Amino acid sequence: MDEYKHIKKQDPEVFAAIEGEEKREAEGLELIPSENYVSKAVREANSSILTNKYSEGYPGKRYYGGQKYTDMVETLAIERAKKLFDAKYANVQTLGGANANIAMYFALLNPGDTVLGMDLSHGGHLTHGHPVTYLTKIFNFVRYKMKDPDTGEIDYDEMRETALKTKPKIVLAGFSAYPRELNYAKFVEIAREVGAYAVMDVAHIAGLIAGRSVKNPFDAGFDIMTTTTHKTLRGPRGGMILTRESEEIAKKIDKMVFPGLQGGPHMNNIAAKAVAFGEALQPAFRTYAAQILKNAKAMAEVFKAHDIRLLTGGTDNHLILADVFGSLQITGKDAETLLDAVGITLNKNSIADDTRGPMDPSGIRFGTPAITTRKFKEKECARVAELMVVAMQKRAEPNVQKAIREEIREMCSRFPIPESHV
Repeated sequence: MDEYKHIKKQDPEVFAAIEGEEKREAEGLELIPSENYVSKAVREANSSILTNKYSEGYPGKRYYGGQKYTDMVETLAIERAKKLFDAKYANVQTLGGANANIAMYFALLNPGDTVLGMDLSHGGHLTHGHPVTYLTKIFNFVRYKMKDPDTGEIDYDEMRETALKTKPKIVLAGFSAYPRELNYAKFVEIAREVGAYAVMDVAHIAGLIAGRSVKNPFDAGFDIMTTTTHKTLRGPRGGMILTRESEEIAKKIDKMVFPGLQGGPHMNNIAAKAVAFGEALQPAFRTYAAQILKNAKAMAEVFKAHDIRLLTGGTDNHLILADVFGSLQITGKDAETLLDAVGITLNKNSIADDTRGPMDPSGIRFGTPAITTRKFKEKECARVAELMVVAMQKRAEPNVQKAIREEIREMCSRFPIPESHV
């Protein structure tokens, strides 16, 4: 904790929280699919002196002086992002994935225009048109769903009929809790038929795309990709918008991000993005991305062997969604609390057409990006899945829970969080 020596001296209360979080992460396993462990290099960039600098505008076109080094790091981030995702344009200033989606909507749409996106209960994201978001007061969102939650097949025929009927300006692919790969060609085909933009929110699978472990939507003709820069991409918390080839679209997006919706970019965060993108360009990142998939499949097989229902029947990516209430008579909320107590962090999650509420749903969502960063392979991931099942099956037995907690601590000591990813 020497890196926090100044905080320790100046503000013991904040230091105590940081120290506690460091201990929690070191002694427990992170299975939330949207979380990961960044390298020390990324953390150093994120806490760098660049936090002092206001840099409104874009490289070479700033409103303030003194931009030599901010231009340098933002240009590096842009060029590395373009190379990672085979994009012609990249905006790296958005503060998060939600911000990226909001900027994309306002750049491409007028109030009242329609967006066709995935239903939240079938795997979509809040910013894809859930009624609780303010976006739904501005734009009209219509939704598509899975044809069969047990296979994960999207009802593309119904999606097409909805598109023909509602004439969306954006056909939006992407998800936050969908374990399968989408048929990108179908999305593009439907978008072209109704004259819509084809947009993919790759926040969850950006690292898998960059690591060439899953398909790149741009190869199928998508116009835009929005994303976070953390999760599987293993960078700092932030967002990004990528444009495949249209300069007109890219200019609209840049103008909407700044000055449309945001002020000065967080240059320390952009520097951290550049470092993370540099890591993702290394050969080792492709090995990492491939292992994420292997590990997720290993965990899914254990759950299936115990007859625990998995939404979509398994996984093609980094995450798994399990119906624990239907299979083990434990709610998602109780499972989250129980597993957290034994050192396994995941999140409660609604399942398709869930009869329970979102704060106490039927499912749990978990994944393998973070434990793969800790160098877990299939054997270790299968063991973690076994411990999860036993913990839920024998939740009334304190001695069992204690033994699981001890085993998790032992695994964490054998697989510490690495300081470097290259």
